[in-house]
Amino acid sequence: MKKLAVVALASVTAISLMAADGAALYKKCAGCHGLHGEKKALGKSAPIKGWDKEKIIEALKGYKAGTRNVYGMGALMKGQVASLSDADIEAIADYLSKQ
Repeated sequence: MKKLAVVALASVTAISLMAADGAALYKKCAGCHGLHGEKKALGKSAPIKGWDKEKIIEALKGYKAGTRNVYGMGALMKGQVASLSDADIEAIADYLSKQ
């Protein structure tokens, strides 16, 4: 029984460590968007601070798919989000929506 509890605890810990860290992932975005999404990226876009989680997810997935091109930033953003998984996008959206 003790071994089972240890295995279960190790599994939960491993899953937690593998979960995407929105704050860490967002650091890559902060150079253009600001620490809390308060800046106009490259002086062009609207600030993203205050967006709800679903809006952020929709925007990031649109950029990743190449179907979104707001302020002429589609190609640039597609390159920025290309390597993000759905879990990464959700983690960033969750983090940013709480700023």
